[in-house]
Amino acid sequence: MENVNPLVIAVGSSRRPKLEAVREAMDDIGSLLAGDRPIEIVPVEVASGVNHTPTSRVELMRGARHRADALRTIAERTGAPWDYFLGLEGGLDALPEDGGDRVFLESWAYASDGVRGHFGRSGALELPPVLAVEVLERGTELSVAIDRFAGVEGIRDAQGAWGVLSSGKISRKEAFRVAVLAAFAPFYNRQMYRRTANAG
Repeated sequence: MENVNPLVIAVGSSRRPKLEAVREAMDDIGSLLAGDRPIEIVPVEVASGVNHTPTSRVELMRGARHRADALRTIAERTGAPWDYFLGLEGGLDALPEDGGDRVFLESWAYASDGVRGHFGRSGALELPPVLAVEVLERGTELSVAIDRFAGVEGIRDAQGAWGVLSSGKISRKEAFRVAVLAAFAPFYNRQMYRRTANAG
């Protein structure tokens, strides 16, 4: 049986929950994306180019895209045979309401084939006000703040703030899995995304 070159997805992180999220997403969509080719996931640590805890949707999107663009630059420089470049970014988004803000935890993904790219986002989970103040007003990194808040260390590499705040019903991995599925939709469901306004 002849060897088939894998479809390679470079991921701009080596964090376990992020990589597991990508693997689980590929279990769902791999055949749609790659046909019969196996999928290889390559973790590469790259900078996000944004604050350690992004505090707006714009910053979250910028961080995810920056990671994917950094991977593309590495591939161009080194000749790495990567088919897709995937940036993942988690953080907060504050929305004004009734003279104050509601602050939400969100996970974003940006998937690119080097020519075009698309964003995907998880759902959103509202932060308790005391935790939002700690991060947004006092400048504490979310991973540090959630460890203090929950009285446990290393939450970011396990269930994440998602797990703590949802009582284990939604994990950080699950949030990123949804974001990855959404970001890749224009690639694995090309027929829908190629439809024009005049299509019947």
